Amino acid sequence: MRHATPCNSYYTFVKSPLGELLLVSDGVSLTHLAMEKQSHGPKIASDWQKNVVFPLFTQAERQLAEYFAGRRRTFDLPLHAEGTPFQKKVWAALLTINYGETISYGELARRIGQPKAARAVGLANGRNPLSIFIPCHRVVGKSGSLTGYGGGIDRKKKLLDLESSVTN
Repeated sequence: MRHATPCNSYYTFVKSPLGELLLVSDGVSLTHLAMEKQSHGPKIASDWQKNVVFPLFTQAERQLAEYFAGRRRTFDLPLHAEGTPFQKKVWAALLTINYGETISYGELARRIGQPKAARAVGLANGRNPLSIFIPCHRVVGKSGSLTGYGGGIDRKKKLLDLESSVTN
């Protein structure tokens, strides 16, 4: 059971090859990772505290740096993504997509047992509050095309190129 203090949110910004990333925590887990100009990203509230020395942020920044350097394939961080039961099912399935692998929205729908829900899967994918940590960039169009990414198609391509260059 989670024991975060109600209404406490902490945030910081970290630099990355994709630009500045916003990290948000409830004091127990990471709740958001958002890129500059990301669709559906969180808005910093006036009661949120900027906390650049929060241990969880230090750990997340280190793991992100390792990921971008090609030395990390999975993340070991406490994550808490708020969403509908369907969104949570989609996000849990995203965590099963291996580093360097891509699948289609239709395949992701099949993996969650709802083969006709590719469009709904795409919408849930776009609402992923913890991009990179929950690897929604690994989902592509039916033909392998780079479609839909809240952080922008250019960033999706960079993430996929990074992962394919490390695995090859």
